[in-house]
Amino acid sequence: ASYAARAYGIRSAMPMAHALRLCPDLIVLPHHFDEYARRSAAVMAILHEMTPAVEQISIDEAFLDVTGCERLWGPPLEIGRLIQRRVQEEVSLPVSLGIATSKLVAKIACDVGKPQGLVFVPPGTEADFLAPLPIERLWGVGKVTGARLRRLGIQTIGDLARWDVGDLERLLGRVGRALHAAALGQDTSPVAGHRERHSIGQERTFAQDLGDPEALGRTLLAMSEDLAARLRDRHMVAQEVRIKMRYPDFRTITRQVKLPQPTDQAQVIHTHAAALFQKHWRPGERLRLLGLAVGGLLEGGGYQLDLFADADQRRIRLSRALDEIRRRFGPEAITRASLAGRRGHRED
Repeated sequence: ASYAARAYGIRSAMPMAHALRLCPDLIVLPHHFDEYARRSAAVMAILHEMTPAVEQISIDEAFLDVTGCERLWGPPLEIGRLIQRRVQEEVSLPVSLGIATSKLVAKIACDVGKPQGLVFVPPGTEADFLAPLPIERLWGVGKVTGARLRRLGIQTIGDLARWDVGDLERLLGRVGRALHAAALGQDTSPVAGHRERHSIGQERTFAQDLGDPEALGRTLLAMSEDLAARLRDRHMVAQEVRIKMRYPDFRTITRQVKLPQPTDQAQVIHTHAAALFQKHWRPGERLRLLGLAVGGLLEGGGYQLDLFADADQRRIRLSRALDEIRRRFGPEAITRASLAGRRGHRED
């Protein structure tokens, strides 16, 4: 959602019908997920040129540790300005940055500076920077915890920092001590850098709560096809399949199954996903969101055709041929008849 839309209370993953009720004049634009992924990769490439310590946490967010990079690029504030300039010139995207001595404070500084801001919190001023901000700015403070803290008279992060840590721990348990440390700007978590990917997934948030079994089945099939193609593109195979179902009241359940053997084939993924769905979904139930993920990923370089029966070999060869057609002519160049024009949207 754009910043203008957020002013009406519209947020990411909100059903379209709800968003249109909040803002009847809302302008809805088509999505281009391949383009989003391309630009994300371009931005991340720039970040990796600045420092090897890059921890990507979403398609458009990352932490950087620039310790030791000053001799190459200058002080942190200059590095921030250089990143903004390069991303704007090379990828045509605005960037917001927060610079601080910890991930926690840097993330909050980045959020405060949006859109297209650059906020620098000098060492030793973390608590002063955080103090006037509303308590909900802290990681781990959602609606429920925020409401509970406000009932205690804690309106700002500074209010929380002034509380006795023992009292907070008695009231909130162990999270009370963690929140108190966060309110003081204390965070020692390192920038993780490269992390091995253990799963890939996709979710579909429906414009209206959906209870049609055929439509839900098509969604599972489309996601199975897309995840299988992504596995093959990364030369990986999966050992697990996991589904996620979210209901209109936001109750969410996840169920998973171990595969009899690793796979990168849509038919295998869909067979097990559909079995999980049929087992745990009751006819007539409406869903707000349906998700599918594959986990237990292994490098697929040793995934040899001669280990499988002739029919499996033919399916594997066919899948690879279809992948090549889609790479050359686009994802809609060839698809199942039941999915024509119905591809779901993609999220990691």
